[in-house]
Amino acid sequence: MSFLLNIDVPDVAQATRFYTAAFGLTVGRRFGTDFVELLGWPAPVYLLTKQAGTLGAGGDHRRYARHWTPLHVDVVVEDVDAAVERALRAGAILETPARDAPYGRIAMLADPFGHGFCLLAFSEKGYDALLASSPDGAQA
Repeated sequence: MSFLLNIDVPDVAQATRFYTAAFGLTVGRRFGTDFVELLGWPAPVYLLTKQAGTLGAGGDHRRYARHWTPLHVDVVVEDVDAAVERALRAGAILETPARDAPYGRIAMLADPFGHGFCLLAFSEKGYDALLASSPDGAQA
C-alpha cells in the first residue's frame, strides 16, 4: 500500500511556486495547467485547481481562508527554525512560533490557501519521549 497527497488550491501556478520554494519539492509531471505533480517527499503531492465556492465533500463548498481540518501534514525537517524562515519567505503564515516539546521542536503554519501544516524536528527519543509521561506507561 502507498499514499499520495492531493491539495486543492485556487491557483496551481501560485501553489507550485509556494510548495517548491517552501519545501524544495520539484515538479514531476504537469497534467495540463490545472493539475501538477510535485516530488521530493515520501509521497507525491498533487496540486489540483478547484475554485473557491465549488462543491467539495459532504456538500461543503471550498473556501481558501484559513480553515480547520482534522487532517494536516507534519513535515519532518532537520532544523525547524530554518524551515520556518524558508516557508515564511515562500508565503506561509506563522500561527504558532517554534517551541520545544518532549518529542522535539514544532511550529504551526498555514500555506497561502488556508491549509495548516506543522514543521517538526524530532528529539533523539521522538514520540517515545511521551511514553515515559503517559499515565499507565503503556507502549504500543
